[in-house]
Amino acid sequence: MLNHATFIWNAADILRGTYKQHQYGDVILPFTVLARLDAVLAPTKKAVLAASEGYGPDDEPPQAMLRAKAAHSYSFWNRSQHDLKSLQGDPDNLEKNLRDYVRAFSPNVRDIFERYKFDDAIIDLGANDLLLQVLQHFAKANLHPDVVSNEQMGHIFEELIRKFAEASNETAGEHFTPREVIELMVSLLVDSDESLMTPGIVREVYDPTAGTGGMLSVAADRIHAHNAKAQVNLLGQEINPASYAICKADMVVKGQPIENIVLGNTLTDPAFEGRTFHYGLSNPPFGVDWKQFRTQIDTEHTVAGFAGRFGPGLPRVSDGSLLFLMHLVSKLREPKPGDANAVAGRGAIVLNGSPLFTGGAGSGESNIRKWILESDYLEAIVGLPTDMFYNTGIATYVWVLNKDKPAHRRGLVQLIDATGMYDKMRKSIGSKRRMLSPEHITEITRLFTGFEESKHSKIFRTTDFFYRTITVERPLRLNYALTPERVEKALASRALAKWDASLRDSLHRWSSSSRSERTETTRAAFTSALTELLTVADITLTATQLKTLISELGEPDDEGELVTVAGKPVSDASRRDTENVPWDEDIHEYLEREVKPFVPDAWIDESKTKEGAEIPFTRHFYEYVPPRPLEEIDRDLDEVLGRIRARLEAVKA
Repeated sequence: MLNHATFIWNAADILRGTYKQHQYGDVILPFTVLARLDAVLAPTKKAVLAASEGYGPDDEPPQAMLRAKAAHSYSFWNRSQHDLKSLQGDPDNLEKNLRDYVRAFSPNVRDIFERYKFDDAIIDLGANDLLLQVLQHFAKANLHPDVVSNEQMGHIFEELIRKFAEASNETAGEHFTPREVIELMVSLLVDSDESLMTPGIVREVYDPTAGTGGMLSVAADRIHAHNAKAQVNLLGQEINPASYAICKADMVVKGQPIENIVLGNTLTDPAFEGRTFHYGLSNPPFGVDWKQFRTQIDTEHTVAGFAGRFGPGLPRVSDGSLLFLMHLVSKLREPKPGDANAVAGRGAIVLNGSPLFTGGAGSGESNIRKWILESDYLEAIVGLPTDMFYNTGIATYVWVLNKDKPAHRRGLVQLIDATGMYDKMRKSIGSKRRMLSPEHITEITRLFTGFEESKHSKIFRTTDFFYRTITVERPLRLNYALTPERVEKALASRALAKWDASLRDSLHRWSSSSRSERTETTRAAFTSALTELLTVADITLTATQLKTLISELGEPDDEGELVTVAGKPVSDASRRDTENVPWDEDIHEYLEREVKPFVPDAWIDESKTKEGAEIPFTRHFYEYVPPRPLEEIDRDLDEVLGRIRARLEAVKA
């Protein structure tokens, strides 16, 4: 396998000097697909050509007929008279013939080469007199299925993708999820699935953010390692045309149905409507902005509700990670009560830290977390080391999902701290400086399947992550005074802004000449004093205007008069506070214990109470490290200062 991959990648020797290193894959990958498809279709080539007789190059014979002639479970064909070997016989027309040969593929394969922009690559190679050399190189690679199985071909293509990702160092993270992260995610899903050993078993694996198909490929390999005769169907959707072409090509060379990989936006135009899957895997983009798709997503949320994907809530538009999480949950198979053979879906998705805690109670993010926990879909969260990904060094977490947890896990969530499990890479690739070793993956999987409390494994009830946010109010107490500053502030308020301009001017002139530093702590006394002053100044206010002016001249004062309406105290918005109360605690008992000893007149406005959920992962694994004793620090400082003094004396000497 590696010999084939090395031989194919050696085409870079032909390209070197004319192409930059990060451009090699743009030529080598589509030519590899072309060589494989040419070899796959060779046995049925004559039959397809015979069936195509009488049809012009622009006329399409019945697809069902050509599919039957192509046989061997492949749903594609090629109607060209040429193959890779015959193309070499006419070097003067090679560029035209090769482009015609590619166009003669069935539309579902032609789409791959269009996404690769293979026409442009052919023209460019021809312009640099390299086309014949490249074609001859690939014609020597014997990729016939009798020599290279679908599984082996898949590994060859993955190795080429890896080389391409390394050569494209600056964009590796866009094309390539670290292999060991994928291995861990698949291990968490597959290794604990006892049903995999069932003879004749069929498993479907889905990735809504398929990228180049790495997760699908690893999942297939791991399932076959458990059961070599299992039938594994791989399905995915990818928004980036270049990554889509690579993924679709990889699935084709593996012998997967070509329609199983779809180009498009998972959030706005999801593929495989009405279908659910045994396994779901995803590494969505971190912190992706979904503002441009807001109308469609909002509509699904409000119109479809829980019948759609986004019923629980919507996160802030600056980070759509939780949208992908809800989508993945919606694509996992539901359990079928009473049917022992029906296997519920399980999923694993990589997210950054914000989905764990962003958003307070009542926010979209909090509501989504609460829904997942209440539905008991969250099985575990694994904290990964930082610096694991090619394009970011931030902390990341694997969420393990299960639509039907085993009995001993129901109502519980496991947190696994693997942040310290890594090997340092000898050479970093982009932001990636650390990697998981096979031993680390085995240990993390053991912690997961063991489901026991330890230093790196904590088990919680789902409700342990719930809380209520209460609004604590304090009564409004005011004092009153007639000062130019307070009158200026009152005149600038919204309440007085609608008053007649001449009245406002009169008040302004009057306040400047009627300076009074006296502060009243009762509204009645101030009202009486103010009324007398206004009468002397010949300023007439209606009862409503006078009441409004007095209110605006008041300022909060702990020693002031209590403000009430209908016999009930008015709350002071400036001293309003919120408290997060654990889910299993009575909010009034919490108030009595935690708040009233400090502010005895506080109360809860229950109309503002909100329910929330957050998963403070780091807090549960935090270990306090006491500071070093001062004596030890002083001793170290003395030693350092002593060395500095000795060196200074040596310099002076």
